[in-house]
Amino acid sequence: MKRSLVIGCAAVALAAGCGTASAQSKTKFDILVGGDAFFQAGYTDQKNDSNLRKTEFSNRMRLKFTPTAKADNGLEYGARLRIRTSGPSNTVTADRAYLFANGSFGTVQAGTINGLSDEYGVIGPNVDGISGSPDGFWSTFYNGSMPYVMGALRTLESGDNGTKLVYLTPSFSGFQLGAAYTPKYSDTATSVNRVKGSKIYSDVGEVQAYYKGTVGAVGLEGSLAYQFADAEAATTKDLSSVHVGLNVSYGALVVGGSYANSGKSGYTKSARGVDNQQVWILGAQYTVGPVILAATYTDGRGATGQLASTAADNARAKLYQVGATYTIAPGLTTGLEYSYFDNKVGTAAKDKANMFLIDTRLSF
Repeated sequence: MKRSLVIGCAAVALAAGCGTASAQSKTKFDILVGGDAFFQAGYTDQKNDSNLRKTEFSNRMRLKFTPTAKADNGLEYGARLRIRTSGPSNTVTADRAYLFANGSFGTVQAGTINGLSDEYGVIGPNVDGISGSPDGFWSTFYNGSMPYVMGALRTLESGDNGTKLVYLTPSFSGFQLGAAYTPKYSDTATSVNRVKGSKIYSDVGEVQAYYKGTVGAVGLEGSLAYQFADAEAATTKDLSSVHVGLNVSYGALVVGGSYANSGKSGYTKSARGVDNQQVWILGAQYTVGPVILAATYTDGRGATGQLASTAADNARAKLYQVGATYTIAPGLTTGLEYSYFDNKVGTAAKDKANMFLIDTRLSF
């Protein structure tokens, strides 16, 4: 029933918006090109440092191509492709490739795109691109296992960009609702995969409510999402994950955070002694002219990966971060970030790390 509701909403909205579009023998498409790039230099002083370097570099570049057109009735339609390459391998991949249609009915997206809470969910004031963000690249410079949820700060599998269908309502009084459906988790194959049991989950659905508005001089931004799916193996627990986030702003100051709980989603049903998967985030941000000052605390626990079975898979991590981001010129920033990571996996001794990161990036 949940899956049918998600598909039905998107199909009805698309049909309503496209049904009266005027046919055109020659449609003019505007092709928008954008993207971003960064270069990072990291220094890591890690307790468990056997055969590890302290310094390393990392880089990434993404290009986004968006052909769009507009019908006589106001329907906007097109597609989006985002390709990326990152070091040190510099392999080129595409993590966005979808069709879209926007109109009075809302927005429909169909193709390769991440889940709703990954695209639109609130985790706090500090996100990718701001030094001091748990959504950034501190983990690139840490070597070792950690709770799976540290890489899944929103609903547990919203970062999966398997082929999906997404519907977003128009925004009304600052509110927007959304629904998404993915037939098979992690479905990025070059051909249709109808084989049962070939993935961890199937029939993945996600619903989300989002709000952004003001009450007097106070700004509010929040989201609430729920993700669910069937486990393909009879021995694996189904996916059930909830995420809630809220930011409150006043002048140059923003404070906020989020909480996600995924229980024992994806664990082996016979698992014993493995903690429920959950992650807390608290953050603050203050803007002074061209400088953004940020601080974040992240607390995550649960198994180190999917299909956990015993207490040996348990992990608990605490991440403390501060950072400053400076805008050099429009689209060009540089930032300095310090992260302290306190991590314990299974019965092993705690691992601790001090990480310094310099980030320079271009957005165009």
